[in-house]
Amino acid sequence: MVENTKRNLIIIGGAEDKKGGKEILKEVCSSIDMNNDNLVIATLATESPIEAGDKYKKIFSSLGVKNIKTLDINHRKHAFLQENVEIIKNADLIFFTGGDQLRITSLIGGTPVGNEMRYSYERGCIYVGTSAGASVVSDIMIVTGEDEESPRKCTLKMSPGLGFINHVIIDQHFAQRGRIGRILAGIAQNPEVLGIGIDEDTAIVVNEKAMLKVIGSGAVYVIDGWNITHTNVSEQYQDEILSIFNVKMHVLIKGNVFDLNKREPMEEENKK
Repeated sequence: MVENTKRNLIIIGGAEDKKGGKEILKEVCSSIDMNNDNLVIATLATESPIEAGDKYKKIFSSLGVKNIKTLDINHRKHAFLQENVEIIKNADLIFFTGGDQLRITSLIGGTPVGNEMRYSYERGCIYVGTSAGASVVSDIMIVTGEDEESPRKCTLKMSPGLGFINHVIIDQHFAQRGRIGRILAGIAQNPEVLGIGIDEDTAIVVNEKAMLKVIGSGAVYVIDGWNITHTNVSEQYQDEILSIFNVKMHVLIKGNVFDLNKREPMEEENKK
């Protein structure tokens, strides 16, 4: 069962439209009171935080958000500063930019800022992540793996994430970078979790009932290994091609819904 989903998560596969209709970013803005709520841009994942922060600040301002702050943590010591803890305490929505997801967890894991993020999520702060910021929201995240390759037995590197949503593995830039192989490797190693691959300019909105709804122009792929009947995954001969039987995959598009607890897709949200 998917746990720890208190309010909405918006998880973006990266490269969201920033110049046209901005459908996904408009959805982000509409999830808060744009006149009164505080939106925080967290640039922890990127090595170009000023550039990333300025870019998103301009976009969110143009969409009508009045109160925007940037959380810049380039060194772990910054995650112990009370001023940064206060930014999280006062946030209604936190937006993680892209970059390197391992930077996020290594910079804030076990720090006052990291702890405050967990408290804020429990209080109802909305968390949004794009690209690397998408992978990090789950309890286990993919760090590295081969793109556009057949899955191999034990070459995928995974690490603990922030744990805002459990029992899923999220991968981004999915179809564009040919990442089906590496998410299959992740499911083979963790058959109890769901693998969720999100295309660019595509996002999932997850509510407090663990219902996932797709928005954007691409597809979302849900890979379910619950009923796997065979796999050769092991630490021996790690570079060998992975063999895996009886894997189920759902391909979802805009408007489709998936019940993460029941592991069932629906064409659209039940309005009843």
